[in-house]
Amino acid sequence: MDTITHTLFGLTLYGTVDKKNMEKKEKRAFLVTAVGASLIPDIDVISRLWDTTGQYQMWHRGITHSIFLTPLWAAVLFLICMAIFKTKDKRLFFLGWLAVVIHNTSDLFNAWGTGYLEPFLNTRITFGTIPIVDLVFWAIMGTAFILSRKNKQKSPYYFRMAWVFMTLHLIIQTTQGFLLYNQYDEKYDEVALSANFVPWTYSVIAKQDDTVTIFQDNLFQKEKEQYVLVSKEDADLDYLFSQRPEAKTLYQWSPFVVVVDDGKRLGLYDPRFYRDGQSFLYEYIER
Repeated sequence: MDTITHTLFGLTLYGTVDKKNMEKKEKRAFLVTAVGASLIPDIDVISRLWDTTGQYQMWHRGITHSIFLTPLWAAVLFLICMAIFKTKDKRLFFLGWLAVVIHNTSDLFNAWGTGYLEPFLNTRITFGTIPIVDLVFWAIMGTAFILSRKNKQKSPYYFRMAWVFMTLHLIIQTTQGFLLYNQYDEKYDEVALSANFVPWTYSVIAKQDDTVTIFQDNLFQKEKEQYVLVSKEDADLDYLFSQRPEAKTLYQWSPFVVVVDDGKRLGLYDPRFYRDGQSFLYEYIER
């Protein structure tokens, strides 16, 4: 998910906490824990500062998003709150742990994916059933905020119900994506999903031999063919990788790629992010 959504997740988690009998410093500790833990896995963006070998694509959403590191991040936030707010409430640790688990798990459902099982499995796990910016999530959390403002006494209830509805949305959206994926998986060598901003609508990226076809589809209408892309499977990728290490990283990171070799440029791109004639995830060298 994007940074705004993760921040909203943290604020919504904070909203579920009953704060009637808390002092101001306790409330601040819970707020910092909920929001901080909802954002801390993305600390990996600082790897750009020392990345000289084109590995950022693997580092971002890599080990910092591992499910096995979630209690460590929770402990870090707990210690920070102990130092700043002088509180040792154990609930802070469990709130932080839950926030990190939600961050890492929600990212699994985007096309970008995560290294959820690193360091034991380096495969980037992605379901592609939820867009990175999901406006349904935003609407649910916004509704909970508005209702909580009107009735502060029931504020935790509204935010807890928001999590129930967001979970239902995730289940419904992912189930539909899974059913669509299976329909295409029977006919193509490789298939990937990328959820659209419109709920229950997906881009289905299907590869057969050297041809990649991108469809727009959902369970309630006939699929619409959007793009047909031809991949130059016999291109010299070793040469490309030697000249541009980022290309090798993208090749390893993506479920599959489209290779371009037109005499002027040699490169590859991830077709899951193909829009209006180009993908924003690409690596090229000039001939």
